[in-house]
Amino acid sequence: MTNFPIAIIDCQVAGIAGDMLLGALLDIGADAAKVICAIKSLESTTPYGYSNIKVDIKHVTSKNFRATKVSVTADEKSYKNGKQLIEIVEKTVQNLDLSSKAKQFASNVIHTLVNTEASLHGTSLSDVHLHEVGLVDTAAEIIGTAAALDDLELFNTKIYATPVSVGGGLFKFSHGITSSPSPATLAIFQSKNFPIKGGPVAFELATPTGAALLVNLASEVTPFYPKMVPVKIGYGAGDKEFLDVPNVLRITIGNSFCDSLVSNDDNNDQITVLETSVDDVSGEIIGYTVDRLLLEGAKDVSVVPVFTKKNRPAQIIKVIADQKDSQHLINVLIEETGTLGVRIYRCERYIVSRDIFSIDLSIAGQKEIVKIKFSKDSQGHLIRLKPEFEDLKRLAEKTGMPLRELSELAVASARAVLCV
Repeated sequence: MTNFPIAIIDCQVAGIAGDMLLGALLDIGADAAKVICAIKSLESTTPYGYSNIKVDIKHVTSKNFRATKVSVTADEKSYKNGKQLIEIVEKTVQNLDLSSKAKQFASNVIHTLVNTEASLHGTSLSDVHLHEVGLVDTAAEIIGTAAALDDLELFNTKIYATPVSVGGGLFKFSHGITSSPSPATLAIFQSKNFPIKGGPVAFELATPTGAALLVNLASEVTPFYPKMVPVKIGYGAGDKEFLDVPNVLRITIGNSFCDSLVSNDDNNDQITVLETSVDDVSGEIIGYTVDRLLLEGAKDVSVVPVFTKKNRPAQIIKVIADQKDSQHLINVLIEETGTLGVRIYRCERYIVSRDIFSIDLSIAGQKEIVKIKFSKDSQGHLIRLKPEFEDLKRLAEKTGMPLRELSELAVASARAVLCV
């Protein structure tokens, strides 16, 4: 599976549940055999393992959207308490051939889920009765999702989520009648400052397991998709059918805009902009830092005077660098200035075509060589001519002529050579 740098979990239409997330990952292309094998390994977890686990994966339609539906059942019908469920998930995932990130993810999810339930009920992990989340499907969805994400290599991906639709209205569960979202779901989103919204149907759209999976997976929430080129799209189906809303969760994976933009223009390249603010560094240290940054690979360095809080004068040191050099130059900034943080911006830049040629400049009967930098636009039209400063400085010192006059003379001679 190719590693894509961006993934978006789109749960703004029908919310999120563990089976929907797992279904969408399978729909994208996660290896179903690996996922089923990982889930069925719950049978061998002792002493609380499940027996005769069945995993049903099928394609369904919801409001004409084709999606993948996952259902997991087992002969074991008794509920697990919080401590048992944590042990089941963590022992199972440790015995699987998964990455360390996948194993840690599964552990984080089950702890988020169980700790939230225990906090709501004011009990210990051993005493908390999980009811709806205590059956096999909760453990299966966590284990299966970890295996699917690992197979798709999405733990090395920047994962976004949209704000979650949580539905609305009233529903009945083990503790009686409550409003949507459920107390556990709401508490999980609250613990991570995760944005939610009501609707679009009067039904529970976000489950505690789905919420726990999402808050431990998404590193950023955005109402709009980031700049990207979509490569693969997967849909995971929920259990219910709604009148006007497809009950599906969508995941899109692809490449960031800058990484994927195919351009025939050779003048585009990718750079990193590094910047830090300093208010307690002397001018001598800043000057030395600039020199060292340029010596060690920076394309350009600038220092911008600013005022910070309480009208304190400060400087922003801004560095333009190749992406491959950015970490080394960050280290230089930190070492030389003692700054506690460096901002990083990755962006695309357009470079005007440029070149250098030499002219023979006649001064007092003597021919002197001056290098000329010139730039052209994409149509080949001349944009600028600029004599090399060091050459002009040498001639000014040699002849006593003003540098400004020498510059004008060199530009005129260069234009004559280029016939412009």
